[in-house]
Amino acid sequence: MNHQPVDATTATSPLPMVSVVVPIYNGEADLPELINCLLSQTYPKDRVEYLLVDNNSSDRTLTILKTSAENCPITIRPLSENQIQSSYSARNTGIRAAVSEIIVFTDADCRPQPQWLDALIKPFVNKEVVIVAGEVLPLPGTTLLEQHAEREQTLSQKHTLNHAFRPYGQTANLAIRRIALEKAGLFRPYLTTGGDADICWRILEENIGRLEFAPNAIVQHHHRTTLKELQSQWRRYGRSNRYLHELHGVDLMREITLKECGYRLARWLLKEVPRDIKKALAQPTLRQSSVTTAGIVGQAILVDLLNTPIGLFTARARTAGQRDSKLPENAKIIDRL
Repeated sequence: MNHQPVDATTATSPLPMVSVVVPIYNGEADLPELINCLLSQTYPKDRVEYLLVDNNSSDRTLTILKTSAENCPITIRPLSENQIQSSYSARNTGIRAAVSEIIVFTDADCRPQPQWLDALIKPFVNKEVVIVAGEVLPLPGTTLLEQHAEREQTLSQKHTLNHAFRPYGQTANLAIRRIALEKAGLFRPYLTTGGDADICWRILEENIGRLEFAPNAIVQHHHRTTLKELQSQWRRYGRSNRYLHELHGVDLMREITLKECGYRLARWLLKEVPRDIKKALAQPTLRQSSVTTAGIVGQAILVDLLNTPIGLFTARARTAGQRDSKLPENAKIIDRL
């Protein structure tokens, strides 16, 4: 095992110690790429510990974590959370084991870019900053659903940072000062979605400090590739809104009725599709390009053409998730350090 000592108080270094917490459930396939991304970080290796928390996986995740920590040039600390099946509970396990003043979060299926930690930690030079959110960008995708999500910037922090209730950062790319966690509490361990908004809002509500965006602190993430995955993703967003409504009074979303869907689809077929096809055919790029380029351009046009039905599909999934869920009583519990 890699038991290199981590000095949390070294006064000679201008850079703070950082603890990176990653909850992992059945992440066997993601771990090699994730660890390669952690190895490529430009932040000084002796100033970072990586707490990779297995959340009762049924695959070889924990075994791989322990093996990866052996003789590794970075400090990897394999941990386990087997009591509660929740990424937020796993993150709390990592926070409790962390030695650093700044706790960073990402996920096993994310791909942090080499300058990620450097850019994410930089705003903390200002003592008033207690939360920093980095950007989440898509990994290259080839399917129509992936390209649609990329076009809509589905995973971007710009949506959460401009939330109508209060800004927050997603745990795919988030850093929080330990002092803020000591005062506001940790994640709600039994919450299954919406925990990133909840913890940021609790910190901001107590006026502990402010949130800052670090656009150059980039992690990449795959978009969903199938309708089933897309539906599950947006139903989860709906559940999150319901839970945050019950916890913080966030407004519920207006439900899109079948009648409204029918009207918008008819408008799409009769007006938008003919208009967009006519516009596409008029483009010199499509008329004069090679077969390969024409195929790429044609697929981009198809993504545009399908924007309305895909948008209606995700909106219906989101409102269904909101309608069909209710916050469990134990999800109100806040863990403490």
